[in-house]
Amino acid sequence: MDKLAQNFFNTEVMLAALPSVFQGFLITIEVSFAIIAIGLVLGMALALLRLTGSRLLSALVTAWIEIFRTLPQLVILIFLFFALPYAGIALSPFVATAFALGFVLSAFCAEIFTASIMALPKGQWEAAHALGFGTFRTLWLIILPQSVRLATPLVTNRVIAVTKGSALGTAVSLNDTLGSAESIMSITANPSPLMLAAAFYLAFYIPLVACSRWLERRASSHKGA
Repeated sequence: MDKLAQNFFNTEVMLAALPSVFQGFLITIEVSFAIIAIGLVLGMALALLRLTGSRLLSALVTAWIEIFRTLPQLVILIFLFFALPYAGIALSPFVATAFALGFVLSAFCAEIFTASIMALPKGQWEAAHALGFGTFRTLWLIILPQSVRLATPLVTNRVIAVTKGSALGTAVSLNDTLGSAESIMSITANPSPLMLAAAFYLAFYIPLVACSRWLERRASSHKGA
């Protein structure tokens, strides 16, 4: 047990690593919120384009969804960071990570939002039109609020799953929580900084998981009502 504590829970090494790992943790939070913003906005836009009735747009959106749901996140990240410079587009590690995972999240969100919109009774559209609402007002004031509420539990679960992949940013030198911990570990030859990084990840994701479960229970109670 002494060896375990010395190698993985060395308080001296953890205290020395704390400032650097905490700075990396702040970067993890920033890139996670960037991923969420890109994924949600783009996902909703893709869902709406898919429902326009245009076969071309629907085919393009379907292709986007299948590509980014199928490819490993690391492959997408490596391509954006290392391949795009050959086309004259150079992205920072932060931007490459945010867009790579944001695109992945958008693919899942597009599917969820599409299903949520289509799950609503068509009679709501007809009733709104009968009251003089145009298509845009019906969508904005009646359909989207309900579909977003239906989609929220599933979207929250997917947000958690995808944003955890931000640790892949270390592959392109993103100095996030994991990257900072690995840098210090290579200097100290002690994995205790990784345990510190794990504690920061738990502090960030446990509340999100709890929120997701609460949203699922709330959605279930509304369905039961």
